[in-house]
Amino acid sequence: MTDAGMCECVVTPRGATRGNFGEGCSDQHPRSITLTSSRGHGPPVNVPGAFARRDLSGSGENSPHAFADHAIATLPCRNYDSSRIDERHPQMTSSTDRQPSLTTAERSWSPVVELRQYALHPGKRDVLIDLFDREFIESQEALGMRVIGQFRDVDDPDRFVWLRGFRDMATRAEGLKTFYGGPVWKAHRDVANATMIDSDNVLLLRPARQGSGFSTDVRSRPPRGAKGPGPGLVTATVYFLEARAENAMIDYFDRTLKPTLIDAGAAVLAFFVTEPSTNTFPTLPVRENENVFVWFAGFVDATTEVRGAADPSALNLSAVDAPGLNGPPQRLRLTPTARSLLTGSSRACPAVSPSRRGT
Repeated sequence: MTDAGMCECVVTPRGATRGNFGEGCSDQHPRSITLTSSRGHGPPVNVPGAFARRDLSGSGENSPHAFADHAIATLPCRNYDSSRIDERHPQMTSSTDRQPSLTTAERSWSPVVELRQYALHPGKRDVLIDLFDREFIESQEALGMRVIGQFRDVDDPDRFVWLRGFRDMATRAEGLKTFYGGPVWKAHRDVANATMIDSDNVLLLRPARQGSGFSTDVRSRPPRGAKGPGPGLVTATVYFLEARAENAMIDYFDRTLKPTLIDAGAAVLAFFVTEPSTNTFPTLPVRENENVFVWFAGFVDATTEVRGAADPSALNLSAVDAPGLNGPPQRLRLTPTARSLLTGSSRACPAVSPSRRGT
């Protein structure tokens, strides 16, 4: 153990490490879709506003399976009228088209974002969430960091996912050093770390383009002690890319995924690429040498339904034509915690629409 309490990390196949967190078209379409796990287990989630299609997915970032056509869901067009697009904030553009006159720092939480996925000991997720929502939100935000969202993974009862935002890499280093060296973390780290098997599955991200970070127009955070899930469902999809494939992937997202999400009534919450800077706080490892494209979507109303089996042939959109893929995508279906700012009813990012949906 170091003075900060970090245990030695063991590198796993896709670059993830192991250790303890911070120890140191038409109305004839059906009106709902079923989002199923890219890992082939967990209950399906029904989401109103679109029908199910089929996509390419994998079974997690450490999947041993070949790059194959697994079943997940995405959304079709529904009565899209391009004349309704606000010319100042186009909903569908290529990566080279005119962008909103916004600065990321002014209109987004997320010039730099961590996507953090924790593998937990069985039955310990709610223990960590209760502690996190009570002790680790205001204490980090007082130091200039932003706790964007905390989530339960629908398909893995022992996975906790959260998002943390920073103004830049320098303030990230300063904020993390102060928090993990400060009294709140020291008082609660033993309880937090006792829930965890692996907390080093972390992607460091930046907005893919101006305005594509999370909107700052959000609900007020519920007070300490709030219980139950937050509104709706948030999905995150991680594409692992070959070198220099980001621009092609952004264009693909603009042409295929973003329009169908918008037309189906989902909110495109944000889309990111890898932040290439050196990790400014090496006490907390990140997955280096990964090149990714990540998008988040929000669904206002999602209900969980347990079924005996899901028919993969019922989902029918393939992403085999996505450019530059270096492995199977990872799909996360996430239920916000009671105090998460980011929820399924959050507004779309400024690059998509400044008035997409109220919270």
